[in-house]
Amino acid sequence: MSVALPEYYFRIRENGAFVFRVDTENRQRRIEMDQIAAINIKNGEIKPQGGRELSPEDMQVIEEWMAERLELLAKRDIDDIHRAIDYLNLTAHWAQTRATDDQLENVTDALLLAMHDLRTVLVRKKSDRLLQDRGEG
Repeated sequence: MSVALPEYYFRIRENGAFVFRVDTENRQRRIEMDQIAAINIKNGEIKPQGGRELSPEDMQVIEEWMAERLELLAKRDIDDIHRAIDYLNLTAHWAQTRATDDQLENVTDALLLAMHDLRTVLVRKKSDRLLQDRGEG
């Protein structure tokens, strides 16, 4: 039972991916991956590699992958924030029930500064949204 490999492979990197065309139709029946492009997800840039021109099919597959990747990253961002809320709650419980004086001394200033910074940003952003909703922004 053989499973067909996808025609394209995307090697994720920090700001995007390298795009490879997958080839299994060769004499040795080996998997060959030919890099055809480098993409930057942050600015939407698609750079063909090796002096080649990307076909309309290549561009369509790459653009679809980029849209799906951006959607996934946005979901991960919001999931990370929900996890941060959980961590804040768990940290409050830890501080109240289990933390030693030495442990609290070790983390209190850093936590207070981070929470103050976060509160300042959230209050400012909330105020901006309220002003926009009123048509004053």
